Amino acid sequence: MTTHMDKNILEFMTYCISKLSQTLNMSQRDVYSRLKKSGILYEYIVPSYDVLHTFSSRYLIEDLTDYMKEKGVLPQ
Repeated sequence: MTTHMDKNILEFMTYCISKLSQTLNMSQRDVYSRLKKSGILYEYIVPSYDVLHTFSSRYLIEDLTDYMKEKGVLPQ
């Protein structure tokens, strides 16, 4: 991953964290921490930005929530 992060990707990461925070009733800091520690943030969201940002908000959050459960950062 390059050190320069595209502004659109950064905004998308922020959007994902914010929406997950609302959906899961967790703080944004907690969501960020879980996404980062599990690798979802930099191994899934960032590299898959081109595809993920085309998803509807609802589908995106369902996809990320399912993946968080799969990775064990959310209860099943």
